[in-house]
Amino acid sequence: MNVVDSARRVVDLEIAALRKLRARLGDPVAGRQFERAVELLLACLKRRSKIVVTGIGKSGIVGQKVAATLTSTGATSVVLDSVDALHGDLGIVTDGDVVLVFSYGGETEELLNMLPAVKRFDVQLIAVTGEPKSRLARYCDVVLNVAVDKEACPLNLAPTASTTAMVAMGDALAMVLLEARGFKKRDFARLHPGGSIGRSLLLQVKDIMRTGTRNAVIATGCTVKEAIMAMTRAKSGSISVVDKRGRLAGIFTDGDFRRHIERDENLLNRLIDEVMTRKPTVVREDQLAVEAVKIFNSREIDDLVVVDKAFRPVGLVDSQDLPKFKIM
Repeated sequence: MNVVDSARRVVDLEIAALRKLRARLGDPVAGRQFERAVELLLACLKRRSKIVVTGIGKSGIVGQKVAATLTSTGATSVVLDSVDALHGDLGIVTDGDVVLVFSYGGETEELLNMLPAVKRFDVQLIAVTGEPKSRLARYCDVVLNVAVDKEACPLNLAPTASTTAMVAMGDALAMVLLEARGFKKRDFARLHPGGSIGRSLLLQVKDIMRTGTRNAVIATGCTVKEAIMAMTRAKSGSISVVDKRGRLAGIFTDGDFRRHIERDENLLNRLIDEVMTRKPTVVREDQLAVEAVKIFNSREIDDLVVVDKAFRPVGLVDSQDLPKFKIM
């Protein structure tokens, strides 16, 4: 047995299943069923009802994944256990909902036993199944056919290619709904505030910058020694230099100090104006924090001055602070 060849065969069979699914969606009848499913789901969400996802076995697990994808993209979804439904969990369902049923064979008794009770509600049912003539399909308003020619299982028994096709159909529904509803990156970030995507899309420079006593600032005309003392008090590796109007005139860093001190023994007594870096790279406090990260990566600097509309330094972003905000 060549395990790599066997693995490639599995992947090939699942790719074939996806290609068949894609081709089927191009068929007028199947395409119209998909369009109808999207219409029902959109109408459901517009009236602030919910999508109830159910299934059993491997198909039920696929349903749980699709429900999670729908919910994470702003389409309110809940999972209904088809067995517990007849023992109280049917209370999840309310008039106006759309029930999305996952069952490849469409003949599972536990699932079919639940459907008459569900149909007593004013709901519409969408079946995701590989058997469009099954009893499940006859119960439903819309049938999405995910039939595959062969499972990737060598015995043609374990749900493999079929579950891949079901996941793909669920993802297609979720992503088309996302586009149709005008769901944007910022909407996604609002629902994922604890993840890296949420942080990159919501966190602003003002949320990560050093301010107050940690933001070292000195006026032109002061000496390098005074600048070093101010940096030490602020525990900062740099200091912003401002003109008489308080606008940013330059920046001086500990790296600048090391470079100058090697060739200038009188450096501490020199004016900061003589050794500062003029026109430093800056960022606005209302910019996204991820933009500051991009600047650090492209400019290879360690400190970034934050300025307001009047070009006054209001903060400092230190590259050493970035890991704790998890936006690197």
